[in-house]
Amino acid sequence: MKQKHIDEIIKVLMNDDYNALQEIIHHEHPADILEALIDRSDAHDLLDKLPSELVAEVLDEADEEYQYELLKQFSTQKQKEIINLMSSDEIADLIEELEDNQKADMFNLLNEESREDVEKLLKYDGESAGGIMTTEFLAIFEDKTIKSSLKYIRNAEDVETSFYIYVIDRNYRLTGVVSLRDIVTSELDTKIAEIVNRNVKYVYYNEDQEEVSHTFEKYGFMVMPVVDDELKLIGIITVDDILEVMVDETTEDIHHLAGINKEEKVDGSLFASIKSRLPWLCVNLITASVSSSIINMFSATIAQIVALSAVMTIITGMGGNAGTQSLTLIVRGLSLGDIDRKNARHIILKEMGVGLFIGLIIGCFVSLLCYRYEQDILLGVLAGIAMCLNMVCAVTAGCVVPLLLEKLKVDPALASGVFVTGVSDCLGFTLFLGLVTLALPYLV
Repeated sequence: MKQKHIDEIIKVLMNDDYNALQEIIHHEHPADILEALIDRSDAHDLLDKLPSELVAEVLDEADEEYQYELLKQFSTQKQKEIINLMSSDEIADLIEELEDNQKADMFNLLNEESREDVEKLLKYDGESAGGIMTTEFLAIFEDKTIKSSLKYIRNAEDVETSFYIYVIDRNYRLTGVVSLRDIVTSELDTKIAEIVNRNVKYVYYNEDQEEVSHTFEKYGFMVMPVVDDELKLIGIITVDDILEVMVDETTEDIHHLAGINKEEKVDGSLFASIKSRLPWLCVNLITASVSSSIINMFSATIAQIVALSAVMTIITGMGGNAGTQSLTLIVRGLSLGDIDRKNARHIILKEMGVGLFIGLIIGCFVSLLCYRYEQDILLGVLAGIAMCLNMVCAVTAGCVVPLLLEKLKVDPALASGVFVTGVSDCLGFTLFLGLVTLALPYLV
């Protein structure tokens, strides 16, 4: 949103212009209001001028930490009004993030209906379909007529979406889906069963949210029903929730590839950042120590040909970069479900081929560079061979390590980077310095 628009919203809220305030209430999107207020110390005072229903919609757009921070600034009565107007899935997410005593305070604010909905949602894993669904949806019995269904739809309140209406039998099992267009264009005495689309796609409550996002991507739906083991309809997931999941999953993968905890934020605390980064830096220190010990083993060789110290860092650095490229490709492929048992072998062989050809090309340049340093053709050839072999090994590690971790049920994005870099460094030093040591009588 442009700064000019933000300034206009703030100006209206601060000046108490009734007519302009009504314009905000009826026409501004809650996300825009949140963006205008999020960094302001007087956010509560300005929000307090808006009706509770709109404040609830604004809070629905915020993250859980900010939701609680703002909510606690209102009077107890206003808190009750706001939280009971919020989406049940947002309330559940908020409560899940709070301390036990804070959870109790939130539950005390909920009315019976909201508490019942939230308690149902809290039973599910927060990163499953059940954890991200909402219980506010429209469902109609298949034996109802269009007339009675329209009456039900008109009277329905607090539903997430009404574009598609799910059809259930008397045991609440999902039997199909019908669009609002089909309902309003059919004769009033028509049974829902006559116009229902039985080919309805759904997800189970215990499916991982990442798998759910793949299903949304595959079918391009705006909303999808969630069922239990008996195919009973228990909730729906909307595309805005899935977009949030996609952003969270992508952010998590990027953080993990860098050895950062997924919860770390740019504006987080100093202690949280240290706690997030230090463990994997310690692991990295161990792999670096192994690499250092390998260099120390060949210290006599390096002492005789000082130029080796310059060339070997190029070999390990290039290998590490090549391994990281393959690693990123594989981790993302695993995340998107593009890699399985059928194509894993082909992908590994393809990446090894890429590593070999790139290694040959880069190896030629390294050979020329090495020859420039020492004016020794054999040393240049050995450097090129080491470069090529390390490229192949690093790329192979970039493929194999995340696949093995995935098989062991360890997040490949979290641990792969350290190991791939370690493999590249250790093999790079060993290959180059080992080859040079073997050929040392012909070089010195």
